[in-house]
Amino acid sequence: MSHSSGKKAVLAALGANLAIATMKLVAFALTRASSMLAEAIHSFADCSNQLLLLMGAKSAQKKPDDLHPFGYGRERYLSAFLVSIILFTMGGIFALYEAYRKVAEIREGHPSQLLESSWWWVPLAVLVGAMVAESLSLRTAVKESLPAKGSSSWFRFIHQAKSPELPVILLEDVAALLGLIFALIGVGMTLVTGWSGWDAIGTGLIGVLLIVVAFILAAETRSLLIGESASPKDITAIAEALTTTPGVLRLIHMRTIHLGPEEIMVAAKIDVERNKETAEVAAILDLAEDRVRSTNSMVTLMYLEPDLYRNPNTETHQE
Repeated sequence: MSHSSGKKAVLAALGANLAIATMKLVAFALTRASSMLAEAIHSFADCSNQLLLLMGAKSAQKKPDDLHPFGYGRERYLSAFLVSIILFTMGGIFALYEAYRKVAEIREGHPSQLLESSWWWVPLAVLVGAMVAESLSLRTAVKESLPAKGSSSWFRFIHQAKSPELPVILLEDVAALLGLIFALIGVGMTLVTGWSGWDAIGTGLIGVLLIVVAFILAAETRSLLIGESASPKDITAIAEALTTTPGVLRLIHMRTIHLGPEEIMVAAKIDVERNKETAEVAAILDLAEDRVRSTNSMVTLMYLEPDLYRNPNTETHQE
């Protein structure tokens, strides 16, 4: 997955959410519907999340320095993790609080301003318009994700993707559409039945939804922050490039780790032909590196150690 495709999806989502958040806020100001306020905060939270993803992508482009010799590639993972925190606090917790406040108003006998407002139709119009905009944003994210997704399922794609932007936008857009459905149910049923408890229920469902999505995002990005290995496909290709290099007898062991979405570091110990001069061993290592890099352009750092193969019972002690 290219960074440019992720950026396109982020920008599309940002534009949609800015317009949607403003409309929802206006609808809340006119009707005081809790579901609209929860959805407005949700959309503003999504806007801040998309800005975070763009900032993380820009920071990740900084060159390595003395303090960060392996570069800043994981800035994109950090931004995605912060997105989950913001979605949980700014979106989910606030929506649950608003639902609680609405329930308290109902218990105290306060009339619903939504039912008394002559602008009751505005939330419905805003929600339908928002669903159209969010659907277009989701379509863009899906379209940009298809080349990287391949034949795997969407769940597997989100779980295994090394670039965080598209999985984050996909989950945000799906959550946004479900949240709009909950808000539409809450507002619509309140208008139909005259009971404002439906508005509180819709708001509470939005809060629960956002918290669930936030936990999913946090779990996935936490794994990336800790450091994930290359994909099984990439590991197999790298290992094959090493073992088929002339002068290499076998691959003793290998470790890979993503320094960023498009950066892989490889550390390997290889068994080389005996009785080789230092210069000859160095030439074998250089050739092995060239073969690996030609196989996978994401391998930006590589450390190869020549060694003699030992039996499996002692091999681990030689790592």
